[in-house]
Amino acid sequence: MKKWNMIIDVELCENCNNCALATKDEHVDNDFPGYAAPQPRHGQRWIDIKRKVRGSGSMVDAAHVPTMCNHCDDAPCIKIGKGAVFKRNDGIVIIDPQKAKGRRDIVESCPYGAIWWNEHLQLPQHWIFEAHLLDQGWKQPRGAQACPTGAMKAVKFEDSDMAMQAKEEKLEVLKPELGTRPRVYYKNLHRYSKCFIGGSVVAMIGGVKECISGAMVELRIKNAAIDRVNSDTFGDFKFDGIDPDSGAHNVAITHPKYGRALIDVNVGAESVYAGDIVLA
Repeated sequence: MKKWNMIIDVELCENCNNCALATKDEHVDNDFPGYAAPQPRHGQRWIDIKRKVRGSGSMVDAAHVPTMCNHCDDAPCIKIGKGAVFKRNDGIVIIDPQKAKGRRDIVESCPYGAIWWNEHLQLPQHWIFEAHLLDQGWKQPRGAQACPTGAMKAVKFEDSDMAMQAKEEKLEVLKPELGTRPRVYYKNLHRYSKCFIGGSVVAMIGGVKECISGAMVELRIKNAAIDRVNSDTFGDFKFDGIDPDSGAHNVAITHPKYGRALIDVNVGAESVYAGDIVLA
C-alpha cells in the first residue's frame, strides 16, 4: 500500500522556522487522544533545524537541515517500546500517549535524538507526521504547509515508487549506516554533510589583479581528473560533494590567454577555499 514519506530540499531551506512554529502551534496545549499528548511550551523541538557553515574568506555558504522523527521502517523505538510504540500501515510511527507513560528508555532508543521527554507528563514524545490531520484528509502536515519556499513536501507513495524517486533525484537519508530505513529523505544534503574545494582565478593585467572568467578548472586525485568546471564571471569556481577527510587533491587551471596554475589541496574535516590563484 502507499505510505507517507517526507522530502526536504536542503538548498531551499532558509531557516525561517515556520515548520517548527506551525508544529508547535498545532500541538502545544492541544491533546489528540490516540495520537499525541500536548507538547510542552518549552524544551521540545519536534522539528529541529540544524545549521552548518562551510568555507572561509569570500566563499562561505550556510545550509539548514530540518530534522524530526524519521518514522523508520526498522525503528529501534518500536523494538524497545514493545507495544507502546507502533507503526501504522501508512508508514507513520506513533508513540502511544497512554501505554508509553514512564518509558524514558524509549527516548534513549532513538539514534537520531528525535524523541523528547515530557517531564510533566512523564511521557516520551515525537513529531507524529500530523497523522491526526492526514486521517481527516489533509494533504500535508502543518510544517510542510507553512514552508514558504517549498523545501518540505510530504508524499504518499508505494515503497517501490519512493525508491525510484530517491534514486532519480539522488535523495539521501540521515545516518544510512544505522539500517533503520528512515522515511524522511533529503535533497542536496551534501550542502550539510560534504565539503567543497573552491577558489578564485585571477591574472596580473597591467600590474593589477583581474578576475578571470572562462578558465578551465580540473579537480584531480593522483593526477587523474575527477571533475571539471569553468570559472564564473567573478573568477570563482567550486567543486562540491567532496567527502570530509578525503585527503590530497590537485586543482589544475588553464586559460588560453592568461596561462595556467596548479595547486595542491588537502581536504580535512572542513571545506577549503584556496583564495586567489594567479595564472602565469
